Amino acid sequence: MTIEMGLLGAHLREHEVSPEAARVVEEAGYGTLWLDASPPADLLPVQRLLDATTRLRVATSVVNVWTADPVTVAASYHRIEAAHPGRFLLGVGIGHREVDTGYTAPYDTLVSYLDVLNSRGVPADRIVLAALGPRMLRLARDRTAGTVPCLVPPVHTRGARAILGAGRMLLPGHFAVLDDDIERARATARSGPPGQALRVANYAANLRRLGYTDQDLAGSGSDALIDALTAHGDAATVAARLTAHLEAGANQVGVYPLGDDPVTVLRGVADAFFAAHTPSRPGE
Repeated sequence: MTIEMGLLGAHLREHEVSPEAARVVEEAGYGTLWLDASPPADLLPVQRLLDATTRLRVATSVVNVWTADPVTVAASYHRIEAAHPGRFLLGVGIGHREVDTGYTAPYDTLVSYLDVLNSRGVPADRIVLAALGPRMLRLARDRTAGTVPCLVPPVHTRGARAILGAGRMLLPGHFAVLDDDIERARATARSGPPGQALRVANYAANLRRLGYTDQDLAGSGSDALIDALTAHGDAATVAARLTAHLEAGANQVGVYPLGDDPVTVLRGVADAFFAAHTPSRPGE
């Protein structure tokens, strides 16, 4: 059975997260902590975060098929599931040709990777894919519990739900900047993934499918594109922007915090989000 992820997820890279940060995320009401940026096949960072918390789910966003041996990943999954049953979701992705040596035949490679995981007893309903385009979304629908897409506006979420159907999880992430100064907030976004990842072919192709032009993708992105990919303003404004993904069919919206203090951003967004939703935080 697919685990319950909660309405709100928190995305942190390994260098940003610690057991203490995980406890703050849990206390803030996040259902899931997503460990970003290709965690190792032993998944020891995942286990440390689960050890430090009591109800928080931890997920990978994502294990990179080019750098993480699937046999090792499967063994790690079973070790974690035995220690913390029902609290771990394995996110898997194909990476990017710009950074992954030997990148070729992405669809077939991902299919083979899933075959190994399944042959080693990792249940399909405990796996999600980092899927953007229609073909990968259909693979996520047919072989896993769903998808964890990144660098997508709510319009992508609506189209992804149409492909996935009602029975699969749709868990998009969205960038967030707590800053009322529009130009400063856009500058923060442009210096981070919303601006820098536009040079990555997979992301650029997906944004073009959504109607964004070469002019939008030039440099570190047009104002319209940056605003579509990044929720900025005060906490209430950011929370309202994130809710658009839920309204478009997402099961959960994940928050990618930008700025010097990502954990403080996550706490502020959660406060505003749960103030606007009933029931409020888990456990209340």
